[in-house]
Amino acid sequence: MGREEYRATLDRLFRRRRFGMRPGLEVIRGLLEALGAPERSFPAVHVTGSKGKGSVAVMTQAILREHGVRTGLFTSPHLASYRERVRVDGRAIPREAVADGVARIDALADRLERQGSIERPPTFFEVTTALALDWFRAERVGAAVVEVGIGGRLDATNVLDSRVGVVTTVELEHTDVLGPTLASIAREKSGIFHPGMTGVVGELPAEPARVVESETSRLGVPLWHLGGEVRVSDRHLLEGGQKFSVRLPPRAFPDLAIPLYGRFQTANAALALAAAVRFSEAVDLPLDPVRVRRALAHVRWPGRLERVSRRPETYYDVAHTPESARAVAEGLAELSPLAEPAECALLYGSLRGKDVSRILDAFSPLARTVVLVPVRSERGMTTDALRVAALGRFPRIVVASSAAEGLRLAHAATGPDGYTLVVGSDYLIGELTRKPDADEPDLSDPGVGTPGPVPKDEARRNPGRGRARPVE
Repeated sequence: MGREEYRATLDRLFRRRRFGMRPGLEVIRGLLEALGAPERSFPAVHVTGSKGKGSVAVMTQAILREHGVRTGLFTSPHLASYRERVRVDGRAIPREAVADGVARIDALADRLERQGSIERPPTFFEVTTALALDWFRAERVGAAVVEVGIGGRLDATNVLDSRVGVVTTVELEHTDVLGPTLASIAREKSGIFHPGMTGVVGELPAEPARVVESETSRLGVPLWHLGGEVRVSDRHLLEGGQKFSVRLPPRAFPDLAIPLYGRFQTANAALALAAAVRFSEAVDLPLDPVRVRRALAHVRWPGRLERVSRRPETYYDVAHTPESARAVAEGLAELSPLAEPAECALLYGSLRGKDVSRILDAFSPLARTVVLVPVRSERGMTTDALRVAALGRFPRIVVASSAAEGLRLAHAATGPDGYTLVVGSDYLIGELTRKPDADEPDLSDPGVGTPGPVPKDEARRNPGRGRARPVE
């Protein structure tokens, strides 16, 4: 398949972002029924949370795959290639499968809409979800690990034959969609649980923890808790990662290692291992500690406190909430405890709607210089707005016209014993990691217009949903 045909497919698909985010399962169910219910052809692990859900999904998938299970992985958003979102046994979906699958789903959606079987066009995320589940069936996966897009209860992924559900964290995020409180957000995320499943949850604040406990108790879903039934111990840093042990109710897994930094990643690894154990119990798959160790030792998850160069020391991270920013700041303080802020630089870009002031508060002790850049998205925050947020937090504020120029300036401001931290939107990290000559076109929100309000009839079906918005 030629590059232009693939690009045209993605261009059509990405234009669906103008429909914004439409919570609800009617359309995805209609699409999947027309496709022959691919979501019922494999058991799944379903992962939600305010942060860490991608890392947990990737590590769970790695453990199952290492045990000989043909495994599908669905994550979002992508960094450099749309095809990253849909993988089988670690391999991205082929371009031909994207083009053929999207064309098939587009045709089905048009027919269903004409027939009145669905009352609106599917969104970008709904088409992508249908594409992933249909591809998993075609590839005859034995299990899928699926990351929620936003929330859980009304997310397009909440159609699976899930044996295990995971809630990693609950923070204030997407309040226009999920509700204004931690309790309302926890209620939406708890919507991934259904009778007959088991669950694993991270260390949650008290209010959302009560909501999750109440919802799972009502459904009869037994939970394991990080810090309770699931415990991390013996953690220490290694060159290129960290080592630790995990204890679960049935057994201990000593001497595990991951090539990832940050205490939060050992917590994510423990949640992933717990999810894999619970899934293995549901499908009668014995887990081998040697294979678990091997799977985790080879995990790769770009853009998560990732060291990308040594001179100057440079890290990339997609932290875009205050809590994830604090976790990254703690990780860097651990990795470079003697680094002087005067020798360190921060490169930052963000989408609108993020709590930029609190995010920059978390990073301000690390560096004296911040370089602010626009991200290649219609939803990108302007550098003028970023500069207002940075005032009073960084002695030296530099504005650059692009991520590439910003990286050059940040490196120039980094001393020999300091580091550059590139952090913020996935779009920012994606722009820097995408190869200029790659076969993947640069499609940063093509055709996206400003979304309008949720139609009145849909608002009645999904009360409290607020305004529509692009999904990522």
